[in-house]
Amino acid sequence: MTKKEKLYPCRLYLITPPDIGGKATKKFSEILEATLNAGDIACVQLRLKDSDDALRRTTEKLMPLVQKYDVAFILNDNVKIAAEFGCDGIHIGQSDMPYEKARKMVGDHAIVGVTCHDSTHLAMQASEAGADYVAFGAFFKSSTKVRRFTPKINILTDWSETTTVPCVAIGGITVKNCETIIRAGADFIAVSNGVWGYKDGPEAAVKIFNNILVG
Repeated sequence: MTKKEKLYPCRLYLITPPDIGGKATKKFSEILEATLNAGDIACVQLRLKDSDDALRRTTEKLMPLVQKYDVAFILNDNVKIAAEFGCDGIHIGQSDMPYEKARKMVGDHAIVGVTCHDSTHLAMQASEAGADYVAFGAFFKSSTKVRRFTPKINILTDWSETTTVPCVAIGGITVKNCETIIRAGADFIAVSNGVWGYKDGPEAAVKIFNNILVG
């Protein structure tokens, strides 16, 4: 592989909070729309650990909203429903469905991203199999997920300088700590509570992230 020439700035990869299923979906859709209006967002990943029926209802509600803003709608884990709805992409973990099977189900045009924790070996395997991006993390303590892996920030630099497959940095990223991640070479920063839990609201967080990302 050759050294990557970065043709675009690092962008925001937004992950939904865990409590938007059921009756909360309508209220969240209003918040999400305002957030999408606040600045550049590359994609929205729906991460919802509810039943398949609840996930279908939430996907049906949120996917058209996200796509209206020309933002990719990524589903977490559930490849079957991603294929059923024709989502823009799917994100799978190491303990989920193998990449090859996921790709076959969602088709060649869908985005398939793979969690690789703190391992360039896993990332190489995923990228050589055809993954559209690899995700490293968690770089910081997170309020939304237990931190089981603690990669060094230079994994982003090493990956960026030696490969052409984009990398996503994830885990406890906020407006206060994101600059080191961006400078290290991340192509995308995946953020959940750093937006939804921001003290001045998610719209303000997106604007600040955007100012940092293009700075």
